[in-house]
Amino acid sequence: MTQPNLSGVMRPIETANGLGNKWYTDASCFEDEKQAVLQSTWTGLAVAADVPEPGDAVPLSFLGMPLLLIRDKEGEVRVFYNTCRHRGMILVDEPRKIEGAIRCPYHSWCYATNGRLVTTPHVGGPGQNTHDCMKREDLGLIEVRSHIWRDVVFVNVSGDAPAFEEVHADLLKRWSEVEKPLYHGGSDSRFDLEVQSNWKLAVENFCEAYHLPWVHPGLNAISRLEDHYNINEAGLYSGQGTLVYQQLKGDDGTTFPDFEGLSDQWDQGAEYIAVYPNVLLGAQRDHAFAIVLEPLALDRTVEHIHLYYATPETDADMRGKNTEQWRVVFEEDVFVVEGMQQGRHALGFDGGRFSPAMDGPTHCFHSWVASRLSDRDLPQAAE
Repeated sequence: MTQPNLSGVMRPIETANGLGNKWYTDASCFEDEKQAVLQSTWTGLAVAADVPEPGDAVPLSFLGMPLLLIRDKEGEVRVFYNTCRHRGMILVDEPRKIEGAIRCPYHSWCYATNGRLVTTPHVGGPGQNTHDCMKREDLGLIEVRSHIWRDVVFVNVSGDAPAFEEVHADLLKRWSEVEKPLYHGGSDSRFDLEVQSNWKLAVENFCEAYHLPWVHPGLNAISRLEDHYNINEAGLYSGQGTLVYQQLKGDDGTTFPDFEGLSDQWDQGAEYIAVYPNVLLGAQRDHAFAIVLEPLALDRTVEHIHLYYATPETDADMRGKNTEQWRVVFEEDVFVVEGMQQGRHALGFDGGRFSPAMDGPTHCFHSWVASRLSDRDLPQAAE
């Protein structure tokens, strides 16, 4: 199929159009996007807190591929294809603790938590557990390249992206001051939101503050639109920040402990950045959050939301209050994200325009997606 032309998306913001409707509504475009945007870059999969202890294993589906997130017996978080090397059977079908080895339920081949194949019962015939043609050292689980930053487990399925530290050098430098140990708040500090929209719309909405007065009136009352600034990076991230962050206070006036060693800019400053393609991060003086967007389908996305603190022990009531506060904010966005998805079925809509003053972060994201798609040399229709 000939894909929509992308040249107009990469024009300067003053004249650029947004990505066309088909990139939100057409199945063939979604397949191209999977390869060019999601599989060949460093894409968020989960958080390391999903497997807190050695032996913890969680099966995941990523763009239809069965993956296994596991913390091996040495404490290292790894990602494998959740597939036995013998006949392709799924190995782990629900989250659990691996006490011994990962055993395939089909023919009982067993793997260590680091992926090494350790036993192959009867592979050489009844009672013969080895065979000259079956080299165990060559048949370990297939590992997916991964990297952890701010507890987010990023994966590069294609295996050929530059190193994470190289790709995101600018962002790592920008946030070097808030590169502190993060402690997940636990079960009361995580929640999911399923939205009936394409995953890109959640990114577009998150990285700009333009909508605050109308979508988040409560938040805008304490952190006004004019108190925000755009983070426009013509590269791999964009977002917005505020100059008037206010800490949550308990009934007795207490606050969460601050991260140590922060400069004065973080006393009332906070930043909210979309790390392309699908990870949304927040940094404040006393807590942080990570949102991993899971594209379930062309028009279905799950937002996996996690809250982190500067110390491993924090007040449970305050954590619950903080979680609920953020839940309200993120739920307020659902109707606009879903509304934009519905609007993308208007045949005459041309992808929209960008306010040069207000939409810089969103234009950066559109332009990056378009550049990734264009690099694949897709056949494109005329404008």
